[in-house]
Amino acid sequence: MTEEELKLRFKKFALRIISLVDHLPHAISTDAVARQIIRSGTSPAANYRAACVAKSDKDFINKLKMVEEELDETLFWLELLVESGKVSGERMQNLLQENKELLSIVVKSITTLRRNNESLDLLR
Repeated sequence: MTEEELKLRFKKFALRIISLVDHLPHAISTDAVARQIIRSGTSPAANYRAACVAKSDKDFINKLKMVEEELDETLFWLELLVESGKVSGERMQNLLQENKELLSIVVKSITTLRRNNESLDLLR
């Protein structure tokens, strides 16, 4: 997957999060969770774009770690909505799957970059 394709995938994920939040039932609990999800679920797209213009491999990894943390937090809030019964698991299945796939891509990228950097350090 190219950098541009991944940028687009993150943007589509953010748009789906926005749509989800706009369609949540209004209640004190869902409004509180919605504010958390809108923040954590849209920031990976912006943070990934920032990572793509990182000044060094270390900077890139640090920015990817932020993407990882936000995706993990978003996964928590989405699971909470399902487990609380506020949204059906069936309705959330595709969004949860996309969240997990994006998280997996980011974690694998971080692992690979770290391994490659360690190999380079050993050669120096």
